Order: sequence, then C-alpha cells, then structure tokens
Amino acid sequence: MKKIYHLGSCSTCQRILKELEPLDGVQLQEIKSEPMTAAQVDEMKVLSGSYESLFSKKAMLFRQKGLHEKELSEKDYKELILEHYTFLKRPVILIDGKIFVGNSKKTVQAAKEALHP
Repeated sequence: MKKIYHLGSCSTCQRILKELEPLDGVQLQEIKSEPMTAAQVDEMKVLSGSYESLFSKKAMLFRQKGLHEKELSEKDYKELILEHYTFLKRPVILIDGKIFVGNSKKTVQAAKEALHP
C-alpha cells in the first residue's frame, strides 16, 4: 500500500508531493477535507512506534492550548491528533509497510527512494 496523508493548504506538503512525483498508485488523503480515522492513526502509530512521533509540536494550537506546559501521554497525543488535523506532523507517507513522518530533507529523500527504487 502506498498512501500519503497531507494538508492541501500547506505549501511544504505541496512542494514535497511535487518532489515525489510521479505518484502512480499512491493514494492521497487530504486530512482537512477527509479526516483521519482512529484506525488510520493507530496504523501510523504501529509503524512509527508512538503517537508522539506523529505529533507536531510546531502546530499553532499546541501553544494556544497551553499544551507545551503539560506532560502529555500517548493517549493524549492520539486524542489530539484525532481532534484536530494540525496536530499531525506532515506529510505522513506510507510505502509498503514503511512510514516516513515529517518534512526533513532526510525523511523526504528516504521516502522518494522507497517510492522510486
């Protein structure tokens, strides 16, 4: 399975999608218009090892809600990701049982290599 969770209004996601082209056989899920299910987030967690690894502490809501001052549990991270799409570190790329989370150059390059061996 090849799938990319992204945010359509995010210029970084748009740039990465262009960089990963061609996207033949890749299912795209725009997380604002098509929210993630608990099962999808659970699948990402199994591949990444934790909900925290999927969580974006750069999201504006993170500070607005005062979450930076709290000790968050794995359950908290999962609930927050499901509550609001901005808490997902983007993009999340699933390629044949491997997961690539975020937009670092190294992560994007690894995803590109996995997508186009």
